[in-house]
Amino acid sequence: MTLTNRPIAYFCLGLSMTLVGSYVALSKPLALIFPVMLLAWLRFGIGAIAMLGWVRRPADEPPLSRQTRWLLFFESFFGNFLFTLCMITGVALTSAVTAGVTMAAIPAAVAIMSWIFLRETVNTRTWAAIALAVLGISLNALSKPDTPSASTSASQALLGQLLLVAAVLCEATYAVIGKKLTASVSPKRITALINLWGFALSAPAGLYLAWQFDFAQVTLPQWGLLLFYALAACVWTVWLWMTGLRTVPASQAGIFTVLLPISAALMGMLALGERISGIQFLAFAVALTSVVIATWPERKPAKR
Repeated sequence: MTLTNRPIAYFCLGLSMTLVGSYVALSKPLALIFPVMLLAWLRFGIGAIAMLGWVRRPADEPPLSRQTRWLLFFESFFGNFLFTLCMITGVALTSAVTAGVTMAAIPAAVAIMSWIFLRETVNTRTWAAIALAVLGISLNALSKPDTPSASTSASQALLGQLLLVAAVLCEATYAVIGKKLTASVSPKRITALINLWGFALSAPAGLYLAWQFDFAQVTLPQWGLLLFYALAACVWTVWLWMTGLRTVPASQAGIFTVLLPISAALMGMLALGERISGIQFLAFAVALTSVVIATWPERKPAKR
């Protein structure tokens, strides 16, 4: 399989996480319209229709081994199914900015899991970038904390925070398993197959809720938002991420997850009217610096 060159791989990884952050924020209004499991089922269903042509095995790709089939299942279970449930419910009980703070742990989680499970060597510069990423976004904690809304109690807000932590672990697992899958399966086929698993896992609850749900109450703009959410979450972000992972080590790719909380918080401000303080903008600048450190070309030794 042809590998993508480094600049294009970096662009794919960065754009993927930016889109993930956008739909993390936009899932909040959708979760107010649709029950979470129904929303997940509709998302995977739209994705399945959009990727029908990606399921068939290319002629130059080997048949799926038993281990690869299990990896595809776990990739979908943790990265699609559980991440979607934890993220949507967590954001609904907290805010997009709170999600941004919590997602700051993703780069470190990916690096540690890559070191343990993939035996990747994490160099000093990557560790420094990880530390800067976590430190930058964690500056959000110094700003005024979110206060529970009238419909959200303190205990519900705590539950939402715990669910966002679970989403972090799911995203790190997704990155590590994805790196192993890209060694033998094309990005398009990985995207389509893990989406089909997500559709199957959410189908029982989704069908039950769909039978009781009044779809006539959903407006045309809300359907448009659902369509963007489904395509971004199921198709674009996964394909972009898997394309970048074919070239970039998982520990280094994890640095790009810092763009997820930045995008989520900015979308929360621009689309949902949430407030972002000056210290949070400073945090984002520090976090973006970590991406520059991680991706800056290494100086080649001078020829003698």
